[in-house]
Order: sequence, then C-alpha cells, then structure tokens
Amino acid sequence: MARANMAPGAVVPGLDGARLADLLGQVYEAALEPSAWVTCLESIRNQFAANYVSLIVRPGSGDDLGLIVSAAGESRTLDPHNPPLTLSPFSGLAPDRLVTVDDVLTMTDWRASTYYHDWCEPHGVFHVMAVDLQTRDGGVYGLRITRDEASPAFSADDRARCELLLPHLRRALNLHLSVNQDRKVNLLYSEAMAHLMVGVIVLDEQGRVLESNAMSKSIIAMADGLRISDNQLEATYGADNRKLQRLVREVLDSAGKPSRLRPVDAISVSRPSGKVSWGLVVQAMAPDQWTEGKHRPSAAVFVRDTDSKTSPPLRVAQELFQLTAAESMLAIQLANGLSLEEAAEALNIRRNTARAHLRSIFSKTGVRRQTELVRLFLNSVVLLGTND
Repeated sequence: MARANMAPGAVVPGLDGARLADLLGQVYEAALEPSAWVTCLESIRNQFAANYVSLIVRPGSGDDLGLIVSAAGESRTLDPHNPPLTLSPFSGLAPDRLVTVDDVLTMTDWRASTYYHDWCEPHGVFHVMAVDLQTRDGGVYGLRITRDEASPAFSADDRARCELLLPHLRRALNLHLSVNQDRKVNLLYSEAMAHLMVGVIVLDEQGRVLESNAMSKSIIAMADGLRISDNQLEATYGADNRKLQRLVREVLDSAGKPSRLRPVDAISVSRPSGKVSWGLVVQAMAPDQWTEGKHRPSAAVFVRDTDSKTSPPLRVAQELFQLTAAESMLAIQLANGLSLEEAAEALNIRRNTARAHLRSIFSKTGVRRQTELVRLFLNSVVLLGTND
C-alpha cells in the first residue's frame, strides 16, 4: 500500500495539537537518553490503544539475541527471549512503507503462519501495524504496533497518525545515533588521556568544574596539593592557589578571542606529601555560538601525575618491541624510573641476568642507552594498553 500523503496543516483524528506536542517531546527526549525510549513507546501505545509497541533496534542472529525495546502496559510482560524475527512476514519491509497484516498476506495465511502460532497468538497479538525506518548510516529500525483480536483492526485514521509520527521518529533515531557516537568518541578520548596519566578538568565560563576524566578524579582523591571546593579547582597552598586562580581567570577572559590570542600556560603545584609537584596546563576552549549562556565549556585544565608508574600489559609491550616476557617486565621497570640494579631487585632476578636482558632489549629496539629506552617506551603507544 502506498504511503499516505499528509497535507501541510492537516488535522489527524485523535491527535490534537497538545497531544502531538507532548508525544513529539517524548520522541526527541528519547533521542538524547536511551532509557527514555520505553516511556516514549508507552505513550505511543496509549495513543493507538495498542497492547504492545516495540522498536526493533537490532534483530539479532545466531547467538546474538539482538535488542528489542517494548512497551507492554502495566499488566503485561513480554517473553524475555526475542521472537524469531526471520519468520515474521514483516521482516525485510521496504524502508518507510507502513503496512498492516492484510497488506502482506491473507488472514487465513496469517493465522496459519508459524510466527503467529508460536509467538503472536500466545501474547495476544493479532492486528499488526509495521514499518521499518532507515537512518542516515543505513541502519534499519523496526516499529511494530499491535492489538489483540478482540480490538478493532487498524483504521485509515490510525495509519494517518502513524504516518505523522514517522518522520519525527526517523529524525530522533538519527539524532540518537549522532549523540551516542559523540559520547563514545569522548569516552575513548577520556580513557586514552587517563592511560597516558593525564587528568583533564573542563571548566565553565565562571571557572566551575563541568566535567573531569578518571585520572583527574583519582588525582583530586589523593588530596595532595589539589582539591575541588565549592565546585572550583583549588591548590592547597595559598601561593600556588593564587597563581592557579590568576591563570584560570586569564585563560577564561581570553576564551572569546581569536585562537591565536588564546593562551596556553603552565604552572607547577606543590604537594604536601613532598612528591614531585603537579604540572598543570590551562588552555582556553573555542566558544561555540550555539552554547551561549551559563555553564558552557570554556577552559580545560590538564594535570600530569609525574609520579605515577606505568603498567602496560606484558602482551602489548612484547608485541610492539618483539621482547620476551622477562625482557618486557624489565623494560617496564626501567621506564618507571628504576635503575638496572633496582629493577633486578624488584623482579627478583640476578644483576647479570638483568644485564643480559638489557643487552637483548637494546638489540631488539635499536637503542644504545637506558635513557633512550625509557623515552622509546614513554613515547610509544604501549601506554594506551594500560590496564584499568
């Protein structure tokens, strides 16, 4: 059946302006927060007086059960195992083609189908309205709205209401994909910085902490020279704190200027423990014209824990430098600042054995001195394989 053509401003029976606005608000809320899809689908279920509304996110195959998000009302539950979607007569629909049961097969064939007999009938599913929505990345999401046999079949008005929702659902799914991709990329960057032992703290235009990665949280938790008080990053010692606050203010004041005028400056912050001082770099972030107002990212503070020890998996070090396990363990100890004698003691091996390992490491890596070996390790991607 051809898609319904909705004229601009057309009134759809059963879906007035207030209901439509509320429903669309939930659709776009779900785009930003995946957990909101259940609430959104429940509203659609109520709108169509359906017993189930399901969004097939990933059909699944083989051992993969896939993912189906469903709304089933308070008194109903769906089988936790996904139905055999490949047996469904609604599998493989042309994108954006809205159909009901009688569009794809006769009622006799529907009742006789394995899919209806094994899954639909036990769950009280008889009338089905189905459509597959294709996103920009080529993904296909299936929307299924169902009623039991005692309920009326889906009418032309029902189809018109569904057609009205489909463009918004498609946009919401595209938005969800984009936001989710950004979240994953940001998480990857954050994890990479943590593996490199760099803490990152994002400040708003007032210097308040907006976000921080795992490494910066670990540094703050040490309570050793840096703290967050009243949502502001502070140094323990007064002199250091005055330098830090002055630097942050200078950077924030420059945030709206051209990039060539935005400063990147650094200071050291003493630690009460007596360990090597923290190294801080504060950098202005380019303003986004769409994020004017309060709490926009305006500056980033990078904190380096120079006293942390690297602990990359032996397998990573072995693969990168073609070392044995024993040679990799020695190289890691040396990269952590130990002398050859200290590393031998830490690994409980003889000094002569350590020297033999070191000669082999030099031969395999092409370096001649221990300082070059340390630089090679610290500048390689081996740290990105750091264990959590």
